[in-house]
Amino acid sequence: MEVLLTGATGFIGSAILRQLIQRGDNVRVLARPNSDQKNLYGLKCEIFLGDLNDTRSIEPAIKDCQVLIHVAADYRLWALNPEEITNTNIIGTKNIMRAAITANVERIIYTSSVATLGKRRDNIPANEDTPSSLSEMIGVYKKSKFLAEQEVRRMITDKSLPAIIVNPSAPIGPRDIKPTPTGQIIIKAANGEIPAYIETGLNVVHVDDVARGHLLALEKGVIGERYILGGENLTFKAILELVSECTDEAAPTIRIPHNIVLPIAYLVQGWATITKSSEPFITVDGVRMAKQIMYYNSTKAKLELGYKSRPAKEAIQDAIKWFGEHGYLY
Repeated sequence: MEVLLTGATGFIGSAILRQLIQRGDNVRVLARPNSDQKNLYGLKCEIFLGDLNDTRSIEPAIKDCQVLIHVAADYRLWALNPEEITNTNIIGTKNIMRAAITANVERIIYTSSVATLGKRRDNIPANEDTPSSLSEMIGVYKKSKFLAEQEVRRMITDKSLPAIIVNPSAPIGPRDIKPTPTGQIIIKAANGEIPAYIETGLNVVHVDDVARGHLLALEKGVIGERYILGGENLTFKAILELVSECTDEAAPTIRIPHNIVLPIAYLVQGWATITKSSEPFITVDGVRMAKQIMYYNSTKAKLELGYKSRPAKEAIQDAIKWFGEHGYLY
């Protein structure tokens, strides 16, 4: 099977790439010319240099492909130029979906995010049917992923786009070269750089389980449906305690209220704006999101796709091992 995979240089995409190659697919990768291609080294795939915002560069990559797996996204909670996130996540998604229709691609997996899903006020884990709206989305990243998913859903209905949507939670594991915001938490905790914690909750999943979920959705998913690819629901404190169990660093015991952290986030983010530096570890949107308990239910994917996820501790162990081997830890 001829597959075009976007985002293969990144975290989730590189895990999917390895599993596609392992099962014998011919994989094409669409990668930006200036992207870090470490995750592609030594792997049997055909690399097409291009950009989601350059439609002419997409056409040769997708020609004669039966499958598109669109993973590429700008996963940042803050950017000096927020339009960069919007352009990649919304416009880039529209561009490649239109190209897929023109190329008569038979089946598409679109990687959305649990960020697009609603939250329950009773803190019961949300599922695919939990209502959500644009007004609930905090920050440019969540808004962009929400609007991108809405565009894919519209094209499924109006253009017969043969797409299945998957919504991964917070992936952890090897090959997080950037690293992602979640990976940054693991690194800082493993380095003893998180002296206190705020009260929140996340759904943590091994990146290789997310990758396997994509392939299961490709095999068994229903066009137009969406599937949460999650793992274990844990408080932030519990996540830090698991990191502590895997390292020599003690877990923090001091809890800081959100309202104290928020002014600090404004100061740190303001300084990043003034100095035109990279994404700060603490962002205003990140703190605002942390006020919500972000728990999710993957029952639909388990029942309909045969999806499985391993314990969060295994994901954290694998991440720490990889970060340690590649110089991210002291």
